[in-house]
Amino acid sequence: MTLRACAPRVPCSAKADGFLSTRHAERRLVGHEPMQLFDLVADVARYPEFLPWCHAARVRQRDGNIEVAELVIGFGPFHEKFVSRVELAPDHPGGPRIDTTGTEGPFRRLISRWSFLPDVHGTVIDFELEFDFRSMLLQQTVRLLFAEAVRRMVSAFEARANQLYGQPIARPATSASQGR
Repeated sequence: MTLRACAPRVPCSAKADGFLSTRHAERRLVGHEPMQLFDLVADVARYPEFLPWCHAARVRQRDGNIEVAELVIGFGPFHEKFVSRVELAPDHPGGPRIDTTGTEGPFRRLISRWSFLPDVHGTVIDFELEFDFRSMLLQQTVRLLFAEAVRRMVSAFEARANQLYGQPIARPATSASQGR
C-alpha cells in the first residue's frame, strides 16, 4: 500500500547528437521492510510473473553481488531484448541499494537505481531511471508513455510485495515521503 506517492519528475534534455535523454525519479513510502523490497527487486528472473511489459528475464551470470541480467520488454509493436549489469548492495550504509547499467541492446544509455531507506513506517523507496534509445523513433514513442509506464512498473513491484509479504498496516505519511 502506498502511504504517500510523490509526483514523479520526467525531465528531458537534448544532447549534442540530437537525442533526448529521459530521466525519472519517484519516491514512495511503503509498509514493508527494506530487505524484503531489496530481495523482490533483486529477483530479476521472476519479473515476467508480475511486471507489465516484461516478457522474459534471466540472470546470465552471477559473481557475488554482481549479476548480468537479460530482459525482453514489449510495448505494443515494440519488443526489445537488453542486457544489464546489476550491482546488488544489500549492506550499503544508507540502506540496501541496486544499481543497474545497460550493456547491450537498444539503449545508448540505461542507468537505474533503487534505494531502500529504512523508515519508522516501513521503507522509503527511491527509484531513479535515465535512458536514451539508439533509435530516435523509439525514444520519442516511449517518451510519450514513459511516466505512466514507470508509475505502473513501481506499482507492480509494490503489489508484488503485498502479495508476497502481506498487506502492510496503513500509517499516516511522514516527512520522509515528501518529494525531493
